[in-house]
Amino acid sequence: MALTASTMLPLGTNAPDFHLPEVVSGEKISLANFADKKALLVMFICRHCPFVKHVQKQLALLGDEYFNSDLGIVAISANDAKNYPDDAPDSLKAMATELGLKFPLCYDETQETAKAYTAACTPDFFVFDSERKLVYRGQLDDSRPSNGKPVTGADLRAAIEAVLTDKPVPNEQKPSIGCNIKWKAGNAPSYFG
Repeated sequence: MALTASTMLPLGTNAPDFHLPEVVSGEKISLANFADKKALLVMFICRHCPFVKHVQKQLALLGDEYFNSDLGIVAISANDAKNYPDDAPDSLKAMATELGLKFPLCYDETQETAKAYTAACTPDFFVFDSERKLVYRGQLDDSRPSNGKPVTGADLRAAIEAVLTDKPVPNEQKPSIGCNIKWKAGNAPSYFG
């Protein structure tokens, strides 16, 4: 595991579109699925990473809390399933079911969507406004698996609430930290490493 930080994609970047299979239903998910939402949270997660395991209940809670709101949520896993079978679609499906996720969890087999977002780690979070311009990228909160701080989702929640209430998103945005995305051999992007 290589400890990796978010690339901190420039604010104002347009949300890249994608067409990915959802692991539970098999339905193809794209930005169009969230066209009626005021804000969109795109997160890159996986099953095996200890940083994701540390926050997964908070992610499920976010899904519960914002289920009938103006926030769309989609989670994407892009890890190499051949070398990391815990992150294969069937295993991700089990994870989604166990956690009771109320948002789609998609699998990015080609890793092209992860590259389009410059996703670097798991977890990695991106919040887009109603025009699908990036307004937040960074951490869930200050908690890490070994630092003893509670998992609250404070940083991400502040950004979401700001967008939903037409307020400025806080300027201080700290990078997310986690395991690097497990790129397939020869497929690592130029921003990795």
